[in-house]
Amino acid sequence: MNFDLTDEQKTIRDMCRKFAREVIAPRAEELERTGEHPYEIIEQMADLGIMGIPFPAEYGGSGGDWVGMHLCIEELSRGDILFGAILDVTTSVVGQELFAFGTEEQKQRWLIPIAQGKELGAFGLTEPDAGSDAGGTRTTAELEGEEWIINGSKQFITNTGLDNSSIVIITAKTQREPDGKEIICTIIVPKDTLGFNVGEKYEKLAMRASATHELFFDDCHVPRDYLLGDIERGFTQHLTVLQTGRITVGAIATGLAQACLDEALGFARKRLQGHRSLFEFQRVPFKLADMAMRIELARTMYLKAAWLKDQGRRHTLESHFAKLYASETATEIAAEVLKISSPYGYLDEYPISRYFKQIKLFEIVEGTSEIQRMIIARELL
Repeated sequence: MNFDLTDEQKTIRDMCRKFAREVIAPRAEELERTGEHPYEIIEQMADLGIMGIPFPAEYGGSGGDWVGMHLCIEELSRGDILFGAILDVTTSVVGQELFAFGTEEQKQRWLIPIAQGKELGAFGLTEPDAGSDAGGTRTTAELEGEEWIINGSKQFITNTGLDNSSIVIITAKTQREPDGKEIICTIIVPKDTLGFNVGEKYEKLAMRASATHELFFDDCHVPRDYLLGDIERGFTQHLTVLQTGRITVGAIATGLAQACLDEALGFARKRLQGHRSLFEFQRVPFKLADMAMRIELARTMYLKAAWLKDQGRRHTLESHFAKLYASETATEIAAEVLKISSPYGYLDEYPISRYFKQIKLFEIVEGTSEIQRMIIARELL
């Protein structure tokens, strides 16, 4: 068993670590405060080839692998979790679904600009009555001649309402011919399609610079060939790419947990309690040791899952392990570091307050912790 990274993977990790430290981290507090989308940083990421790491060069990518992609995501999230979230949707879900299930024409039209970082994609699964129970989709798609007519809505959809967001890939119920049975299909909807409207941006507890909106489809017409993949396997396709999304959440949470530890180490070295560094008190060093151990376990788990994916091997359990363990670990570490650094950590000017607010979201997205446990138990049984 070899845990060494390849030279290419090390280069990606080091490049992204440097970029996060020099470009992302200095802007993180401002982005959270203003909620403005970081167009210029996305452009710089595109210049570095970050969005297309796991895709072949003929589709605008770098020809790398998913281990390298997730090392990148961890490092960027260490600078600001916002950028891990953007890559989760654009690369791990939308880009991957186009690459795995799209026609050659669809890849040429939509995957290439996404892999090049010129455009962002969105993933429309969640609805008012279909979140963790994604099979409860109510959005409909009716085939009339050579067009799909879509009606319904989606909510909490990331990477929408932006100048550089190009498409949303949605699930919709349709009827199978000839027996009329209801099935869930997957359809590509470009942003300027007539009848497709973006609602107001959600005002959130944190992640304010992440563009998240409700989407409305009112007799929205798209060509027949905008169907993505097998008409009868649209729901299965979505679930397949979400496995990678869960690995990505593991990498995002690991990056934020590492940022929390970085903050705690700096604080412990500098702050004095009665002329003694916090580091001299046994309680704090032991907590830091436990944090470092749990972060390394989270990192190892998401890397194992990504490696299995690169090998074309089954990775269902590992992806759920990675998402569940890393997200809960990061939440607990953020809370602990907030206590260690109190009362300073409670102030907006200190990064830990931002980390503490941001991380809870990642116990929810890509399936709640309860859903992860349910699926793990089902796999075990």
